[in-house]
Amino acid sequence: MSATGEHYVVDEHGNRVAIILPLREYEQLQEDLHDLAVVAERREEPSIGFDEFKKRYER
Repeated sequence: MSATGEHYVVDEHGNRVAIILPLREYEQLQEDLHDLAVVAERREEPSIGFDEFKKRYER
């Protein structure tokens, strides 16, 4: 077991074939993957500068 609490499932030859993670860690990884997917989808969208952003949302 490592410091983060994961456990490995091994086959009959001792090769790691799966991992068991704490649920909280798994959920955080899923959230991170989702966030990265959203960033990738929006990569080509036009951007605005910070000053323009502030002007739009100061109201």
